[in-house]
Amino acid sequence: MNVEHHVDLAAYTTFGVSARASTVVTVTTTDELREALLNYPQARLMGGGSNILVTQDVDVPVIRIASKGIVVVSEADEFVLVEVQAGELWHDLVTWAVDHDYGGLENLALIPGTVGAAPMQNIGAYGVEQNLVFHSLTALDVADGSSRTFTGSDCEFGYRSSVFKTTLRGRYAIATVTYRLTKPPHNLHTGYADVAARLQGHEQPTLRDVYNAVVSIRRAKLPDPKVVGNAGSFFKNPVIDVSTFQALLAEHPTLPSYLINQEQVKVPAAWLIDHAGWKGYREGSVGVHHNQALVLVNHGGGSGREVLQLSKKIQRSVEEKYGILLEPEVNLW
Repeated sequence: MNVEHHVDLAAYTTFGVSARASTVVTVTTTDELREALLNYPQARLMGGGSNILVTQDVDVPVIRIASKGIVVVSEADEFVLVEVQAGELWHDLVTWAVDHDYGGLENLALIPGTVGAAPMQNIGAYGVEQNLVFHSLTALDVADGSSRTFTGSDCEFGYRSSVFKTTLRGRYAIATVTYRLTKPPHNLHTGYADVAARLQGHEQPTLRDVYNAVVSIRRAKLPDPKVVGNAGSFFKNPVIDVSTFQALLAEHPTLPSYLINQEQVKVPAAWLIDHAGWKGYREGSVGVHHNQALVLVNHGGGSGREVLQLSKKIQRSVEEKYGILLEPEVNLW
């Protein structure tokens, strides 16, 4: 493992805001992760730093999980089980799967972050969530380093949520994740409007066609964190009851929606923020992206506190206009 002291976390987070950590411990194997957990019992865990907003200096140690490896551990006629180290970049896994003609992850291309964070957040995009192909994971108890296997039901996946963000928050460090990926013929998810539009002219789209469509959409809409600091979607899309939605629709007839069940409707946070007047807004060095209202950005030199203050202004504005309190998707440090 590699131990650094007095580290600026701007280089380790996609928001790129400056905040100092007393100690950063980078681990590349499960054994190193276990050792780090035992040696630094109060540490915070970090993967790719793509879903974190650091708002102040961090006095406790930070453990960066940087383990690498993708291995097919089991294979059948219709699927393969692929075990992935938690430190692998998520997009690298998706690209690897498409290159090998394994299906299930193609709609999740270009999502920033590491594989270990994917089940924690239950990441999703363009009509697909990672739990659809999730098989299991191994995690280490931060108290004693013991290993435990979690199945899908153990993880209690929900919308951008899992047991690791609720009842077991801070209790486990994810070491590996195993996915059940399909072999041809694949059941592609092409119903999402933007994806369907990009696939016009493809009578029988392939796995790579869907992958390319998603990559193209994301590059057109979302800023590259290497160029403009951001953490992707800052807020979750709110889920409201049908009666509340009907009342809102009567007042705002163009409000989009996605029916979850007979009682609940999901509405896009980006639409709410945009129609509350925030899209493209800038306040000093921080702001709201001009192409995607759901993305808060650091134009350079902004602080975590400034981003947080802007997010709270947006929350108040949307709540006043629509009666909906937006919930951050980004983890606040």
